[in-house]
Amino acid sequence: MEKLLIEGGHSLEGTVTISGAKNSAVALIPAAILADSKVTIDNLPDISDVETLAFLLEEIGGKTELDNDTLVIHPENMFSMPLPNGRVKQLRASYYMMGAMLGKFNKAVIGLPGGCNLGPRPIDQHIKGFEALGAKVTNEQGALYLQAEELRGARIYLDVVSVGATINIMLAAVKAKGQTIIENAAKEPEIIDVATLLTSMGANIKGAGTNVIRIEGKDELHGCRHSIIPDRIEAGTYMILAAAKGRAVKVDNVIPLHLESLSSKLREMNVGVGVSDDAIYIESKPVLSPVDVKTLVYPGFPTDLQQPMTSLLTKAEGSSIVTDTIYNARFKHIDELRRMGASIKVEGRSALVNGGSRLQGAKVRASDLRAGAALVVAGLMAEGVTEITGVNHIDRGYAYLEDKLKGLGANIWRESLNPEELRELKSS
Repeated sequence: MEKLLIEGGHSLEGTVTISGAKNSAVALIPAAILADSKVTIDNLPDISDVETLAFLLEEIGGKTELDNDTLVIHPENMFSMPLPNGRVKQLRASYYMMGAMLGKFNKAVIGLPGGCNLGPRPIDQHIKGFEALGAKVTNEQGALYLQAEELRGARIYLDVVSVGATINIMLAAVKAKGQTIIENAAKEPEIIDVATLLTSMGANIKGAGTNVIRIEGKDELHGCRHSIIPDRIEAGTYMILAAAKGRAVKVDNVIPLHLESLSSKLREMNVGVGVSDDAIYIESKPVLSPVDVKTLVYPGFPTDLQQPMTSLLTKAEGSSIVTDTIYNARFKHIDELRRMGASIKVEGRSALVNGGSRLQGAKVRASDLRAGAALVVAGLMAEGVTEITGVNHIDRGYAYLEDKLKGLGANIWRESLNPEELRELKSS
């Protein structure tokens, strides 16, 4: 068990290269189950979720070889092994195993997913989709049992725009008999990435990235090679870090269109934002203006950047309001920011940030992945040293965090927890 230490006050300058998208990787790896021959995925981020999913593929008879940022998957000998417990519960995205295994074997047993605790994130839309395709779904002792005689295409309207449900239904439908239409589908770039992989495998998918996706089922899918898109949330986090402490920072290997909602908010705050084909240039200013932020489904402001953005707004001169319409438990970082001297008041789904007060280094804890990112932003701005525990959450989503920040001039390092800190962590 380790903690992350950050000495605040150092300016950031230079270039940071963004890794492949976490939210794509966790869907693309299970998608490989659907192929009948070798699948190679490039540009994977070096995060713990990738290793967990590769392990799960091995558990169901697959063979995987992970070399730097490339994962080779051999799905030829996979079978519908039940996965009710164990690592399947460690990450939320393990639910993509349901759609992929149901699509390949017409049955699956998957333990209900884990991941960051962000309040209720029901998977009722996933189940509704599976049932529409002809599967019988039962919940027994914390695991979902899915079984179908055969999957048949259907028209499915999602009551809530859900990235997870859109991808999961796509995975289950690509080998179903006939046509599947997903209406009110999510439009996130990760969905287009998954559709691109499946199309390379021989699937027939039209409309990914729009709110209506049409899928013609195919009997067989073959292997392919696919390179993951850059991680827009990692890129956005570094843009926010640069807005907080950057003299001149180039965020390289990005698709600027994916970050338009953040870029426009930063410009509104008086941050210098420049754009080229595959890079964004950020320059902080001594005085930042307050702004109101409301999270929305893509192409709106991402809920995954709300927490780091809240940290940045403590630097703005005046009051900002942050409203999260996606997850109601996304304010767990606020208490930690208050420990560092931030003036923030939470009312329902909104946080009122009174900016302009200087943050102080403190001992804080990351309760989830993006809360960890928010505390890193705060630590870089604060006076003195900030100690962050719960680093395992940060490692789930940010590859080479310290190396990338050191490369920009930050003073950041890790230390092992002492016995007293371990006791505190266990009792919390």
